[in-house]
Amino acid sequence: MLTSAERIRLANEHRPGDRLAVVPARIWRPEAGEVRRTPTAPAPSQQPLQEPAEVPAESAAKLLDRVETFLGRFVAYPSEAARVAVVLWVAHAHLLAAFESTPRLAFLSPEPGSGKTRALEVLEPLVPRPLHSVNVTPAYLFRKVSDPAGSPTVLFDEIDTVFGPRAKDNEDIRGLLNAGHRRGATAGRCVVRGKVIETEELPAYCAVAVAGIGDLPDTLLSRSVVIRMKRRSPAERVEPFRHRQHAPEGHEIGDRLAEWAEGVAAEMTGAWPDMPDGVEDRNADVWEALLAVADAAGGDWPDRARVAAVALVADSLAGTPSLGVRLLADLRDVFKADGNVAATTDALLTKLRGVEEGPWDDLRGKPLDARGLARRLRPYEIKPKVLRVGDSTPRGYDPADFHDAWSRYLGPPAQGSATSATSETEQP
Repeated sequence: MLTSAERIRLANEHRPGDRLAVVPARIWRPEAGEVRRTPTAPAPSQQPLQEPAEVPAESAAKLLDRVETFLGRFVAYPSEAARVAVVLWVAHAHLLAAFESTPRLAFLSPEPGSGKTRALEVLEPLVPRPLHSVNVTPAYLFRKVSDPAGSPTVLFDEIDTVFGPRAKDNEDIRGLLNAGHRRGATAGRCVVRGKVIETEELPAYCAVAVAGIGDLPDTLLSRSVVIRMKRRSPAERVEPFRHRQHAPEGHEIGDRLAEWAEGVAAEMTGAWPDMPDGVEDRNADVWEALLAVADAAGGDWPDRARVAAVALVADSLAGTPSLGVRLLADLRDVFKADGNVAATTDALLTKLRGVEEGPWDDLRGKPLDARGLARRLRPYEIKPKVLRVGDSTPRGYDPADFHDAWSRYLGPPAQGSATSATSETEQP
């Protein structure tokens, strides 16, 4: 008769598909003075399992390198600084709860066909809970952002339709985009339940990337990392992005980013990265989260991030100024050319209308006049005064009254003429 150990051995040695005879086990009953003996060696199949060896985790710097490589295959970014900024923005979207604010990412271009929509499409598999939006209603967007399961990463295409001629129809969306960059921001709404009107506050904090033609309002532009997209030159080559073919690879990278973010979120909460020279005030708020991500990733990313920040901030400052800032700059040039002495209003207006490529000779079909000049300078606390010119006492302006505004709103004097003409849609 087979012992228990022999029956176990036969059961372990059978091949799949073998027919085994069932061997009835003998019921053991101890005789007088008999001691039952247990097999000392367990069957090979009963040996304890060994723990698998741990696979070394991918370094965060190399993970960001993978993100950069993935993005660069499908999008021709205007510069390395722009590409670095987009990589850091993707990573920061997985760490949103660790930061006080989130910068908007804005892909803008003067003409269609510049790769803006493709830039958003390539982001979709990399970011958490992507919401690719075009022409959504405010109610839908607010409900998605306040989802208890987690806020989405909003990828808003054709943003120029929100801020274009029909902007008044999209005030709620504009409010969300402007206010939702700060953690804790909410949107207040009235809700009718039966005959009762109740108030509710919906969370508005979420990561947002937008794409559109033209520019954005200053309120949103100042909260954004702006990527000025261009049409590809014949020498620039990129792969065509096919979602069903390339999204799985992007999802795998996104999952690795999420794993890394989960491990570093606690130590990154409240991080205060060092800002490079020239990045301060609102620009420091915009870049704080991105530089914190770069510092946490290590490698060459901290240095590359700061170079990118300085370059893109400089580009934004060199962009088209507001009409008020343009007026201050042109008046500084006019006063400098005349020896920085007081000048009458009529003399200043004549000089301004003669500024090359200036907008002052044609503001919505009319030249700038004395009343319009005074109205535009009033917000800067600059007012006309009575001057003594021979026996007459005309009204005019003293350059000493401009020094405070010049120091606050303008950089060092430019070597050439002032910036290119501003929009001509302003009132004189």
